[in-house]
Amino acid sequence: MEKNSGSHGSVSEFEAQSQDVHLQSKMKTLRMVDTARVGATALALLMSLTVLGVSANTLRVYNDTHVSSDFLLPLWPDEFNIGPTVALVIGSAIVMVAHVVGLLFSQLRFLRARAAAHTSTTIICPVLGLAGALISVIFFYAVNASDTVDTFLSWTCRWRDIPMSQQPYWGTLCEQSHAGLDMSIALIPVEVVILGLAAFQWKTEKYVNNYLGARKSPALS
Repeated sequence: MEKNSGSHGSVSEFEAQSQDVHLQSKMKTLRMVDTARVGATALALLMSLTVLGVSANTLRVYNDTHVSSDFLLPLWPDEFNIGPTVALVIGSAIVMVAHVVGLLFSQLRFLRARAAAHTSTTIICPVLGLAGALISVIFFYAVNASDTVDTFLSWTCRWRDIPMSQQPYWGTLCEQSHAGLDMSIALIPVEVVILGLAAFQWKTEKYVNNYLGARKSPALS
């Protein structure tokens, strides 16, 4: 009987150790996923800042050089749509704000301690970021496809080989327009990766919480 008791005791200890190893493995995975998500979020934030910077600068140059006087040679056509560039500014601003909030909830301890809020922002922020990137790119291509109305990209790139001694510098504006668009397109897969990591992190956190709750249950103690 004593041997059986000792045998049961060793089995229980082995099960407890196995559970601890399993929990440690899950916690390690959780930390790795969280680190990857935060890194991807920081990358998306930098990309959105780049898009916002170059797109806002092109709008500033347009506002500074756009005149309606009949005595001056117009630099911009009458039929001109700056909507796509505005969409890049708005979309990148949405991405930027969403990821700033996401990083704050991930890095500030007193915000991270609010489990429900942290879990919500982990999912909501990349959803908003993806939506902002998609909307700006879709709107840009929808308007830029027109053969009758020029956009910032089509107009500046048409005259990029013409040297300018002052603003607007067509070649520079063309490059900035392309950079803003290309970076916005590149943001889409980055946002998809962030959303995938966030979903996996949420699922893993839920599993760990349920696992810890089951271990503390009187029925299993």
